[in-house]
Amino acid sequence: IDAVVANCRIAMDDARQMAGRRPSAAVIGIAGELVKGATSTTTLRRDDPRAPLGEPELERLVTRAQQAALREAEDRIRWESGMDRLDVRLVHAAIVEMQIDGYPVSNPIGFTGSQVELHLFNAFAPMVHLGALQSVANALELDLLGVIAEPYAVATCLDPDELGDAGAVFVDIGGGTTDVALVRGGGVSGTKMLALGGRAFTKGLAERLGLSFADAEAAKLSAGSNQVTGVAEALLEDARIWRSGVELMVGDLAAGELLPGRILLCGGGADLPQVREVLDEEGWWSRLPFARRPKVRALGPDEVVGLRDVTGALGTRQDVTPMALAHQALILDAGASAADRAMRGAVRELEL
Repeated sequence: IDAVVANCRIAMDDARQMAGRRPSAAVIGIAGELVKGATSTTTLRRDDPRAPLGEPELERLVTRAQQAALREAEDRIRWESGMDRLDVRLVHAAIVEMQIDGYPVSNPIGFTGSQVELHLFNAFAPMVHLGALQSVANALELDLLGVIAEPYAVATCLDPDELGDAGAVFVDIGGGTTDVALVRGGGVSGTKMLALGGRAFTKGLAERLGLSFADAEAAKLSAGSNQVTGVAEALLEDARIWRSGVELMVGDLAAGELLPGRILLCGGGADLPQVREVLDEEGWWSRLPFARRPKVRALGPDEVVGLRDVTGALGTRQDVTPMALAHQALILDAGASAADRAMRGAVRELEL
């Protein structure tokens, strides 16, 4: 944690000099294999269908739905980690869609009806992860506005008109993990994390070619023009292993239903030529419920909605994720609707 805090201080000092002001609050992204995100659908019957729905009742309905989702997440994380006594907490929640008696509503307050259907995105993580993030925020003297699942932030950072109802598969290739998010029907269906990112490619090069980690990283970053024998072949072999993991995650998220026809890449690993090469290969995508070969392209930081880079310093694929988190910070700062307040009340009820 000390090393993370030290590096954050350096970055914050640089940002403060650019902006001319000191931040007092933060939104922190969370990712990792034990961070579970999924959209669940819960149908609840109201006690008095004729009474207009109010905020206290909506909060109670959301809390009931979250409690059921938490129990399911606890069982899954404990099974995958092999630990029976793992304290799991809700870290991030968002209402994807609401319906009253089958009719979609953006703000249900004041509506009457007997049946409320909630489509909720929830991200859960072990308490030890959250404690570490809170410690970092405290050490930096920042008010922690929220903890956001990074793949959710990336999957919601584009203009809704760009995605449409067709949606897309988002793949964020970071240093330590690859995060996958499935968006279809206008909402985030689920997220998956794989503990295989850019550093795994670097370690593979170092082991195969007998290089130091620093030299292997330099060789990886210059993979498109590197003439060292064996670099491209080693990266291609590891990229196919990486693709197998991504294929499994996308298959789990698809749950047998048709997948969108687009794969959108971001993160530093998206610039690796071998990643694009293996995704363009035949065979792998036909094992998944794609209607046709998916179109693959990389996202740029200029595509994040609601933000403009006046510094000119953000120009790489790895800048997309922090900008997506900044987009979430803008949403939190813009004020909350009744549905948002109900969601935050439910999160507090579950002792975030």
